[in-house]
Amino acid sequence: MIPVTTFEGRKVAVFGLAGSGLATASALFSGGADVVGFDDQPERVAYAAQAGIPTADLREIDWSRVAALVLAPGVPLTHPAPHWSVGLARSHAVEVIGDIELFCRERRAHAPQAPFVAVTGTNGKSTTTALIAHLLASAGRDAQLGGNIGTAILSLALPRAGRTHVVECSSYQIDLAPTLDPSVGVLLNLSEDHLDRHGTMENYAAIKERLVAGVQDGGTAVVGVDDNLCQAIADRLERSGRKVVRVSVRRPLPDGIYVEAEQIMLAAGGTAKPAALLGGIGSLRGRHNAQNAACATAAALALGLDLKAIQNGLWSFPGLAHRMEEVGRKGNVLFVNDSKATNADSSAQALACFSDMFWILGGKPKTGGIASLAGFFPRIRKAYLIGQAAEEFAATLDGKVAYEMAGTLDKATEMAARDAEASGLANAVVLLSPACASFDQFKNFEVRGDTFRKLVKALPGMADKGASPA
Repeated sequence: MIPVTTFEGRKVAVFGLAGSGLATASALFSGGADVVGFDDQPERVAYAAQAGIPTADLREIDWSRVAALVLAPGVPLTHPAPHWSVGLARSHAVEVIGDIELFCRERRAHAPQAPFVAVTGTNGKSTTTALIAHLLASAGRDAQLGGNIGTAILSLALPRAGRTHVVECSSYQIDLAPTLDPSVGVLLNLSEDHLDRHGTMENYAAIKERLVAGVQDGGTAVVGVDDNLCQAIADRLERSGRKVVRVSVRRPLPDGIYVEAEQIMLAAGGTAKPAALLGGIGSLRGRHNAQNAACATAAALALGLDLKAIQNGLWSFPGLAHRMEEVGRKGNVLFVNDSKATNADSSAQALACFSDMFWILGGKPKTGGIASLAGFFPRIRKAYLIGQAAEEFAATLDGKVAYEMAGTLDKATEMAARDAEASGLANAVVLLSPACASFDQFKNFEVRGDTFRKLVKALPGMADKGASPA
């Protein structure tokens, strides 16, 4: 745990007492703050109280004594409307921040030179964050991995010289971190997502930009420049005097890092040299993972790793659960868990990696549906539709891809396994890549993916994952 000492002796309200919120309240309490926690769900309030966290209804406290409201990232700050706790804080001129901001203040107060890598982007940020931490750890460095990827940032070890915090930041977390100042900031890409929470694409992009714009003096901003929004951000950062490393997987760059023929290239002044090979690394297949690996390489170089250590780390990277995770093989059929694909852009990255797919998709739909994936439809042998999006997706697929209305994941898995096995194809793939949020039928994408993994492993004749299809 990282005790938050920067609010010692001051009253801090915490709203949202699930995982990261409870960790935040505990860290503040351990650091000497006068904490009061609350949640809209009574059982969470009761659990926090049992854990020793002081609780009270924030509608009934004296806000004139409150120094800050620390908001859990899942609680609306601006859209579709500010949560009632945010309204109370603002009406009393109380700052509203999150756990990433608390970490930044502690780091500045006690270990400002401790390496701190922050990673964001619409897609790929979890894989890239995990890969950077893996590159560091495999080279013998002390790497603390957390943030949006799983472990709450304040549950990690204290910042100190020689210890690198590698932290995934969602747009929600960035919005609550006004002084976010990593030593290495990574912005992978930008596409439409979370507009229900940010209102417009312009606002969403501006929030993401804050992470790389806030890189501390002497630090490095790594920016994927294969979309127009990120290209413009890289240009603005460079004009402001920031050190920017551009990354592309679509074209050679005169300066920066790019990927060509499964090889990461380092370019400077128009001259390029090989940096690392990606060919044959199953956990990093596909163009999207090439971008993740190239950005992770840029971050690792900024942190002082050499090319040999980076190559060894890439070779040994096991991949990320729920993101192109090979969970089993039955004969010629490979089963892939891509539950983390919660929008069409993310599913596109998986669909680009395989042919002869039996595709399980659906859930709580996102803006735009799956129309943008039409270019991949010829690769799909059959689709199996689940959740709230089933009717909408059926209309998009009608006449283009054979489909069945499965309704639930267990039925879809059974149907897809049956059809893939009967197809006789040499490299059939049953792919769960929902292109949807999970919240209609599952608590989160992790539970959805875990459920799929269990369903696959329960199929008769299932073996552990085998060699990946070519």
